[in-house]
Amino acid sequence: MRERLNALDERSGEIFRRIVESYLESGEPLGSRSLSRILPMSLSPASVRNVMSDLEDLGLIYSPHISAGRLPTQNGLRFFVDAFMQVGDLSAEDRASIDRHVRRSERGEPVEALLTEASQMLSGMSRGAGLVITAKNDPVLKHVEFVRLAPTKALAVLVGEHDQVENRIIELPVGVTSSQLTEAANFLNAHLAGQTLLEVRGQLEKVKETVRRELDTLSQDLVERGLAIWSGSETDDKPTQLIVRGRANLLEGLAGAEDVDRLRMLFDDLEKKDSLIEILNLAESGPGVRIFIGSENKLFSLSGSSLIVAPYKDGDDKIVGAVGVIGPTRLNYSRIVPMVDYTAQLMSRLSR
Repeated sequence: MRERLNALDERSGEIFRRIVESYLESGEPLGSRSLSRILPMSLSPASVRNVMSDLEDLGLIYSPHISAGRLPTQNGLRFFVDAFMQVGDLSAEDRASIDRHVRRSERGEPVEALLTEASQMLSGMSRGAGLVITAKNDPVLKHVEFVRLAPTKALAVLVGEHDQVENRIIELPVGVTSSQLTEAANFLNAHLAGQTLLEVRGQLEKVKETVRRELDTLSQDLVERGLAIWSGSETDDKPTQLIVRGRANLLEGLAGAEDVDRLRMLFDDLEKKDSLIEILNLAESGPGVRIFIGSENKLFSLSGSSLIVAPYKDGDDKIVGAVGVIGPTRLNYSRIVPMVDYTAQLMSRLSR
């Protein structure tokens, strides 16, 4: 970037900045004739074209069609964000809007409602797709109950210490009776209450002998199934959930079949389980707000999208999730960066 900065004088820097800002606003190429009219210095279209040629040689802009104007390359956008973009404070209106939506949890809203509100709010304010990703809570176990739904299915009801309830349907071993359902629940409530699910899973290994003595084979199997479905698979010790709102915003301004294909690839990426952990990894890889443009973000590289993401933390200063905006590369970066940053700060306070 330093080499590119050294190669730009005031005139070429101003032309480059105008091309990028025009792209971020309209998505359209900017031509030399239009540029010559809006520049603060007096330059002919021919002189502007010469500067454009130099900027192309630097890999900062390109021409999408013969005789067309210029658009910034992915490297050009990164250069603009790093060297030219000025990130200001949130406007009073934006700050009030974020406070109004995110702080609803202080009025007793469920955590899921808070996450959905935050995602929806980021979408509406950015005109991109808002996303919130969080590690699922590992609550301290207070009470467990099994309710039969069918001969081979039961509803496992988990109650946490703060009265949060999670329901899961589990497959029953063949031949399990209602009394065995009660026996299995009683064992869990007597031996394993007051621990988190991960702690329970480890503790169960230690009390297997007790399980064998106190429970019959079918009830023992039921206990293990009931815990396993909550704790996740052996390879998924950090289960996560992703909330995305505002996908319809990404349909705005599609120019053709190529844009539609990129959008389809982006939606496909968002559906993949691996994307959840990857987004958290991106957020954890540096302090504050991170900006990933196009192929810089390997998760969404094929769709040519940009991701602006920031982590939020719990009371132990541990990263427990991330908030962000994903959309086309012509996002309004200077406005969205402080928006994402402030939302992440609020989420951190509410997670303590």
